[in-house]
Amino acid sequence: MKLEEIKKNDLYSSGLNSFKNKQFYEAHEFWEELWIDHKLSDSKFIQGLIQLSVAYFHITNLNKKGAISLFKKCYLKLKLFAPCHREINVSNILRKIQMSQDLLSKIDDMKEFDWSLVPKLED
Repeated sequence: MKLEEIKKNDLYSSGLNSFKNKQFYEAHEFWEELWIDHKLSDSKFIQGLIQLSVAYFHITNLNKKGAISLFKKCYLKLKLFAPCHREINVSNILRKIQMSQDLLSKIDDMKEFDWSLVPKLED
């Protein structure tokens, strides 16, 4: 395997691990480096994951408007890869995005967000 392929795989995996540990800003950083520095056939998918992680990061910062905006953007990109891509159940992510948006539209206190709505990034 070429060094560039190893680097791409490492950045992608590091992003996945960070996201799974609810380290959304870190996940965004790994995926953004992957998206910017490497030519990818599925760059829109990676961009969708970046936006997904930043949407959840905005919730931690109590930025409701920013979260809703990024959920809308990432939904449009990720739906291009449904039902499954890179061994990830994209259909489930889309469902969780919708549920997260629905909850955000109903709550005033961002501290009431249900973190179980964060999708698991696996098949």
